[in-house]
Amino acid sequence: MQPLDHLSLNLFIVVCEEGTIARAGERAFMAPSAVSKRISDIEARFGTALLKRSKRGVEPTPAGLALLRHAREMTRAMERLDSELSEYAHGARGHVRVLANVSSIMEFLPEELSAFMLEYPLIQADIEERFSADVVRGVAEGTADLGICRKSMAVGDLDFVPYRQDHLAVVVAADHPLAGRSQIAFEETLGYDHLGLSAFATLNAFMRKSAEQSGKALHFRSYVSSFDAAYRLVQFGLGLAVFPQEAVSRYAALFDLRVIALTDDWALGEFVICMRDRHTLSLSARRLLDHLLLRAPAWQVAG
Repeated sequence: MQPLDHLSLNLFIVVCEEGTIARAGERAFMAPSAVSKRISDIEARFGTALLKRSKRGVEPTPAGLALLRHAREMTRAMERLDSELSEYAHGARGHVRVLANVSSIMEFLPEELSAFMLEYPLIQADIEERFSADVVRGVAEGTADLGICRKSMAVGDLDFVPYRQDHLAVVVAADHPLAGRSQIAFEETLGYDHLGLSAFATLNAFMRKSAEQSGKALHFRSYVSSFDAAYRLVQFGLGLAVFPQEAVSRYAALFDLRVIALTDDWALGEFVICMRDRHTLSLSARRLLDHLLLRAPAWQVAG
């Protein structure tokens, strides 16, 4: 058998991610016919179909999924090798991919990455927002070096490191009947309309269940797709919202909002950093991990 070359493996990954030969060709700056030929050569080498082709595009067969998993592992290993040898030759440089949930991005991650890249100007750190479950899945599939997600999603064979905490709070307009409160139980909010953030689907479902257990109903007057939209709707009295206090505090004065601490036990949230194997991270990824853990409040990091 002829050995597989790195370009062919990368093309196979791109084809699986894009779902069509044409889009894969655009992304790889190659003619679709050339991409198709590469894939056919790989299939001929293994003597089995790796892609299921249809009018809608392509998707990996079971054999293709196995190749995709190994191709990603080999690609990441090559990137780690390039990064580490480059650092030995030229000093700290490299490329780190990070997947993170919306709360971490709203609360602290941009500041942390900015400080990191100022300290290591030759290391590129890319961040992509995903739901916590997709963060875990993406890291497991090798599409990122590090992931930041909720502890409740810390399942599977990844390494999970405790990172930070946040605290849910009730956000209301300055003239809302609850505006004068300093703390409140969730059950007390059920007599008022709520606003839901689409990215908090898991939290929304949990709050519905919690309301049902108390014998009351949770009414979402509207769902929005961003924090900014939610702040504006809360500001003009369309409802209250339950958000992490750390995500709201810096915007409360701007939108004239009041932030009321939730007293329920489940109001405490926890973040973890996930990775496939802490001991096989590239030097650049290890530097970022150490940076994040070092700068987290000492009382929040456990071990």
